[in-house]
Amino acid sequence: MADRRALIIGATGITGGNTAARLLASGWEVLGVSRSTPVGIPHVRADVLDADATRAALSGLGATHVFFCTWSRQPTEAENIDVNGAMLRNVLGAVGAVEHVALVTGLKHYLGPFEAYAQNPAKPPYRESQGRLEHPNFYYEQEDILFEAAARQGYSWSVHRPHTVIGYALGNAMNMGVTLAVYGTICRLTGRPFVFPGSVEQYTGTTDLTDARLLAAQLEWAATAPAARNEAFNIVNGDTFAWREMWPTVAAGLGVTPAEYPGHPTPLVDQMADAGPVWKQIADDHGLVESDVTRLAPWWHTDGDLGRTVETHADMAKSRAAGFTAAQDSHRSFLDLFDRLRAEAVIPPLEA
Repeated sequence: MADRRALIIGATGITGGNTAARLLASGWEVLGVSRSTPVGIPHVRADVLDADATRAALSGLGATHVFFCTWSRQPTEAENIDVNGAMLRNVLGAVGAVEHVALVTGLKHYLGPFEAYAQNPAKPPYRESQGRLEHPNFYYEQEDILFEAAARQGYSWSVHRPHTVIGYALGNAMNMGVTLAVYGTICRLTGRPFVFPGSVEQYTGTTDLTDARLLAAQLEWAATAPAARNEAFNIVNGDTFAWREMWPTVAAGLGVTPAEYPGHPTPLVDQMADAGPVWKQIADDHGLVESDVTRLAPWWHTDGDLGRTVETHADMAKSRAAGFTAAQDSHRSFLDLFDRLRAEAVIPPLEA
């Protein structure tokens, strides 16, 4: 793999960090690109919203593959389109002619952007052959930028559409796994009820999710497999579940007793309104690495995921037919994450 040099844009995130670990383990040369410094990989500091700074940082690095694994949340979808489109355009303009560019988006391709989230979604199971929704969406803008740049420069591309990504990362805007770990820890140590906070439809209906390690495996596969050239792929674990049977697994993994579901949403934004000082005390008492709960638990995002009133699951047939056959047990996605969070002193040990 010595001739494969990967640039990972957003190397400190859930997707970027797990992709870096996967590629390094496979023998790739890896350079992380982000505004902050990731641990354990060579790094280039760059704000990819600044075109000149991006060109100065990324030009001449000899990258063969680019993995675009970042985004920036803005107040409106129009601003999301402008900002996230510019970030990708700046990176592609700086790296020039590479071999392959992989773009990570998500199932909002089928569900709609935050402003119109799940208001008029596609019908599940979501398939890559389904057309775009009528709502403006920065994912569509990024795809068009990628397609045009690839055609002009002559490299291949792939687009990857995960569902909710479960994996290790700290300080991310979309991080259900760590959010639930913090929520469960607070409930266990304060005696609050560990109640599923979402909708009836999510509690009783079917859904799926994406393990960050599986997403990283698909990204590596698509970067080199001829059958994946110039294709978009869903990426989910391959199983489906209802939260009514997943919630006890999550509770057991955090050492807390699951509460009875009340039959209606109880958003975490409201439940955890006082979580700042509560978590700081827990972190101080147990020597945890992060005492600022806002860096660990984006309550709003988990509320959005668990509060949907539509079933959401993605079909993996296209990926399977092209040769990517890996799968992941979704229960283990949570349990493995919780084990690592304890090992890294992000949450306290179960006996604490």
